[in-house]
Amino acid sequence: MRGMTGYYFRLALRSLRRNPLLTALMVLAIGFGVAASMTTYAVFRAVSGNPLPDKSAQLFVPQIDNWGPASRKSGGDIPDSLSYTDAMALMRAHQAKRQTAIYPVSYTVVPGAGSQPFTVNGYATYTDFFPMFDVPFRYGNGWASEHDTQRANVIVISSQLNQSLFGGTNSVGHTLNLDGHDYLVVGVTADWNPQPRFYDVNNNRSFADAPDFYLPFTRAVDMQSATTGNNNCFGSTGRAPGWDSWLHSECDWVSLWLELPNAAAVTHYKSYLEGYVAEQTRGGRFRWTGGAQLFDLVGWLDHEQVVPPETRVSMMVALGFLLVCLVNTVGLLLAKFMRRAGEIGVRRALGASRRQIYVQFLIEAWAIGVAGGLLGLLLTGVGVFGIGLVFEPAIARLAQVNLTLVGLTLLVSMAATVVAALYPTWRAAHVQPAWQLKSN
Repeated sequence: MRGMTGYYFRLALRSLRRNPLLTALMVLAIGFGVAASMTTYAVFRAVSGNPLPDKSAQLFVPQIDNWGPASRKSGGDIPDSLSYTDAMALMRAHQAKRQTAIYPVSYTVVPGAGSQPFTVNGYATYTDFFPMFDVPFRYGNGWASEHDTQRANVIVISSQLNQSLFGGTNSVGHTLNLDGHDYLVVGVTADWNPQPRFYDVNNNRSFADAPDFYLPFTRAVDMQSATTGNNNCFGSTGRAPGWDSWLHSECDWVSLWLELPNAAAVTHYKSYLEGYVAEQTRGGRFRWTGGAQLFDLVGWLDHEQVVPPETRVSMMVALGFLLVCLVNTVGLLLAKFMRRAGEIGVRRALGASRRQIYVQFLIEAWAIGVAGGLLGLLLTGVGVFGIGLVFEPAIARLAQVNLTLVGLTLLVSMAATVVAALYPTWRAAHVQPAWQLKSN
């Protein structure tokens, strides 16, 4: 069988050389179709992947409707974030295994003499943030839980910031000056920037650069550090001046994440969340019923429509283009195979079975698929390099040519060509030997 396969492969190469123009047209059709689909797939895969596949089923986001039905009459929805009042109430209740409130902040680093200050962006969070999201560390760890309670001036910095300030050495125990205040470095993260950045998609930072630092949420609030993310208020709520008035307003700007390890924990937290909303209604704060939701990580990404619509549209257009290319390939293969009807008739008359005809012509189609795949691979590399002309730079840079994409490109090319060859091969295998012998 191996010897016959090699023989059919040599026949395929000889046939392809006999019709170089027809062969080139088929290779080009397959190559361009596969390249278009694989380029857009590289982008789609990058933006729609599960950022924490091993733990996503245990991570949840609660939502509370603190604005009421009136906000939805004007086209709104339940707020994506929580008010400070609700976030702190849920944090104090501590009904989850781990939990953290989060909001984005920005400060100015004041380095030593001879260096210019510069702006850094990070997050105010709780120490549960690090084990919840499996944040890797190069040096040290997150701060202790008592640091949250003490509003301590501790900080975890990224490896990039550590490189800029401390030359990449172990900076744990050193101090860092932010806006004139010293912070003790307790940890340095390894390279970590999940895409999409699931814990901050509601602030339109799904594909932003890695954050520079993390510090205690309580410390940031104590320093009256305003959010650099969305601060959503409905109507006149939260308009009173002053920091305390803003904290106790109905403005929504805090994200809350929970770790619920099993179905029982999820059921329990849903019950607690509904009870909390009912309690707010009984107390007169809410004048409506219901208004609580709980999303797991994947459901949250879907709810927030993290995948840009243009990537879906581009993917569908590219697949349509591939289908058109395959239809053209079917026509070209049919013309090529049926031109050899006399040869097929002679082979059948000499004892070749239909199975052998199938194998011969499918191997020929496979060879075309390999050539088309190599061309498609080259064009895919060009497409990924120039994808920034179509998509936003933050999204385009996520698309990369790796071994998985290389293998998938070749596999799709060969499989698509063999599928396209099924009908032409069937027609070739059913050529009647007697008719061909009479006509020749």
